[in-house]
This record gives sequence, structure tokens and C-alpha cells, in this order.
Amino acid sequence: MQLFFDELSKATLTDEVNRLFHGRGGVYPGMEHLCLDWFPPVLLLTSFKPLEADELAAATQGLAQFWVAQRGDEPMNLVYQYRSGGQTHTDLIAGSVPEQHTVCENGAKFHVHLLRGQNHGLFLDMKNGRQWVREQAQDKKVLNLFAYTCAFSVAALQGGADSVVNIDMSKGALSIGKQNHLLNGFGSGARFFGHDIFKSWGKLTKLGPYEMIIADPPSNQRGSFVATKDYSRLLKRLPELLTPEGEVLLCLNAPELGIEFLMEQVKEYSPSLEFVEQIENPSVFLDVDFNKALKVLRYRRV
Repeated sequence: MQLFFDELSKATLTDEVNRLFHGRGGVYPGMEHLCLDWFPPVLLLTSFKPLEADELAAATQGLAQFWVAQRGDEPMNLVYQYRSGGQTHTDLIAGSVPEQHTVCENGAKFHVHLLRGQNHGLFLDMKNGRQWVREQAQDKKVLNLFAYTCAFSVAALQGGADSVVNIDMSKGALSIGKQNHLLNGFGSGARFFGHDIFKSWGKLTKLGPYEMIIADPPSNQRGSFVATKDYSRLLKRLPELLTPEGEVLLCLNAPELGIEFLMEQVKEYSPSLEFVEQIENPSVFLDVDFNKALKVLRYRRV
């Protein structure tokens, strides 16, 4: 694991949530299964295959040394999670996790939960997408599809959005989203609908049209969204929800589907949308194959 520790020695524990090591991008041979995230004040070590006892012990020892170099004699907080065969196993290796755990990103606060499941409340690779929304949302009516815990909505309101409509099938995720808004001082300006998007076009149309739409769906979640068959359904309806010159951020996080898949889908099912640019991922999420990494594409209705 020396390569892991060599790269880690270049990292710094700041006050902001951040990925410290991204093995999944394939840039570090032999370390493709490992990622390390910093959810202050907790380190989260994720492996996509079970680590042997001696490997985990070595990792823990090395992280303890890194912690001392960064935080002195403050007790280390470390969570280890491995994902295998669709199952997620999580263990608290050292220290503790705050009962009400909040982290900061670009001046925004978010509730996270590291000890349950693999989705922790905030997807770190979408940081630049949230920054783009923050910069572009001034005075706009925004629709946030597949809103999850509504981080895009918080970013939009930070950027001066006129209003945001959040919709997601998971009422639990939206409940955390409402808390995130209150955490950032937004007691108004956002609406929350725990509905199936594909059964809610009438409601969404009535509340529109929108100057900005964000679509960040799961790539393969049965009963919710499967990109290979559902992105076309989504794209057929999106343009009618947009104002002229309105913009949409289309996201796809499926390693097996490249950027051409999404661009061809738009070309076929939403020909009135014009490609503007691809939003780059944070530099730490470097991937040897950009097609396997998160795709965030900006389009404008013409």
C-alpha cells in the first residue's frame, strides 16, 4: 500500500469535505479498489473489495501516522466501508462519528451519515457541478430532478435563485434536503415533492417553465431510473419545461456508458437542446478513461 501512503502524504485535512485519494480512477495501479474521503472530523476509507486483516491493519496504522501529522494528538476518527456483491459493510475502526454530522463545502453546510449505506448524503465528485449552479442561478426559477438531499437546491439559493422545485421518489432523502436548507438559513424559496418524476409531468409543467433544470439521476436503480432506457423518456419531455434559452445540466455516473451515449440521446430525443460545455470533475477524481468518470454536460434550449 506504499503508493497509497505516498499520495496521502501530499494531502491536507482542511475544514472542508474532500476526497483525499481516488483509486477508482485507475491512476494508481494496484490501488483501484481504494478511496479515502475526509468528512470532518472523520476519515472514511472505502474499499471495493474486502481488505485482508493485515491490509486493514497496515492501512489503519498508516492513517494514524497521517492523522498525527495533520491533527497532532487529537483522537483519530476512522470509518471503514467495503462494498462487495451489492452489499455494503461499514465498521467504525477508531474514534467516533458525530451524532449530528454536518460538513462544509464552498460555504454551504450539509448533513451526512457515514455509518449507514453507501450514499452518505453528499456526492463529492459533483462539487464543480454545484459550483456552476451557484454561479449561474441568479434570479432564475430552477427545477432539481432526482434531487436526493437537495445539495443542488442549496447551491442555487446561495447563488440567488428566485425559487427551486425539488423532486425525488425518496421522501427520506427529501427530508434531509429540507434540513439542509434550514441548516443554510433557507426557510423559504424551495419546494419539495416526493413523487415519481415520470408520473408528475403535469405538476412540473404547472410550476414551470424553468430557466435552469438539473437532472442527476441514478444510473441503474430499479424502480426509479435505468439510464439505458429512461434517459430517453426524460429527454423527450425536458425541453417543454425550459424557457427559451433556458439551460439544463445533464449528469450521468455510469462507467459503462460514455459521454457519446448521453450526447446521442440528447441529439435523438431533445434536438432543440444545444451542447454548450462539459463541466470538469474535481481534479482529485482524475480517471485514466474520462468516459468512465462522472459526466456533467451543459445544454441550452435554442
